[in-house]
Amino acid sequence: MARRGLIVGKFYPPHRGHKHLIDTARAQVDELFVLCCGREGEVPEGKLRAEWLQEIHPDVRVLYLDDIYDAQDSRVWAENSIRLLGSAPDVVFTSEDYGDDFARHLGCQHVQVDRARAAVPVSGTRVRADPLGCWEFLEPPVRAFYAARVCVVGAESTGKTTLAADLARHFETVWVPEYGREYSERKLAAEGGYRFRSEEFAHIAARQCELEDEAARRANRILVCDTDAFATSVWHRRYMGARSPEVEEIAARHTRPDLYLLTDIDTPFEQDGTRDGEHVRGWMHEVFVEELRARGRHFRPVEGARGERLRQAVGYIEELLAGFRRG
Repeated sequence: MARRGLIVGKFYPPHRGHKHLIDTARAQVDELFVLCCGREGEVPEGKLRAEWLQEIHPDVRVLYLDDIYDAQDSRVWAENSIRLLGSAPDVVFTSEDYGDDFARHLGCQHVQVDRARAAVPVSGTRVRADPLGCWEFLEPPVRAFYAARVCVVGAESTGKTTLAADLARHFETVWVPEYGREYSERKLAAEGGYRFRSEEFAHIAARQCELEDEAARRANRILVCDTDAFATSVWHRRYMGARSPEVEEIAARHTRPDLYLLTDIDTPFEQDGTRDGEHVRGWMHEVFVEELRARGRHFRPVEGARGERLRQAVGYIEELLAGFRRG
């Protein structure tokens, strides 16, 4: 007869200690249920944590429950578990001391896994306090949530791409190229000019967000972005002469960077055959300053030659990371 197992927890957030528990349990049963509990106000919120668990463990069944109950009341938790599963499990797996009492109320076997946290020395409390310091214990979707995001923005031909690549090399991480540039180059080759339509900027903004979130899963604590959806809204104003509510809505919905680096226009304009904005560099720079301030976004200007810009940017990012460690 098939054996059913159960794990109950907050997974706040999921880490490799939880993974060890779930993998150990899954190897001992035919079907494993993981009940993820969350309370209002938790960050990351409970339903998102449940989604991460399901992605990390596609061969288990993840259920979500609003955590409105006394954590010490094993009887209530057993009743809720039986209600959600339809019947009692054959075995419950925990890494905690409450497991014996919980199993007794469920009427099933209890298997305790790595109570001393010797196999995977980490805890949810420790991750929440210093997620970047616990990077080795996090899976890709959790890393994407906690990665410090740094976005380089600025007018045309102000060294954004160079700085983004230099920062990625310095911090040994990945960076996200500007999708709008790739799109524009294809458009120029196909049409011979930049006769944009407003909906094209919405597509560029949405795709930039997708590329950013994909790259965040591969980041080494820091994700460097060469522009973002917010910057795309400024480019819409530059080419279309007006705001785009659709592009601005995309930018508002997406995870905002923890730090913007604004490149100054004190560099020579380099014509590479695709650029057409030398005459509006000053205007665009001022728009970026205006919009970043109006939206309350954390930004720092970088200026000077390539090496000086990198030095300044590294310093700003180190300050940001120090703040992360302080919580």
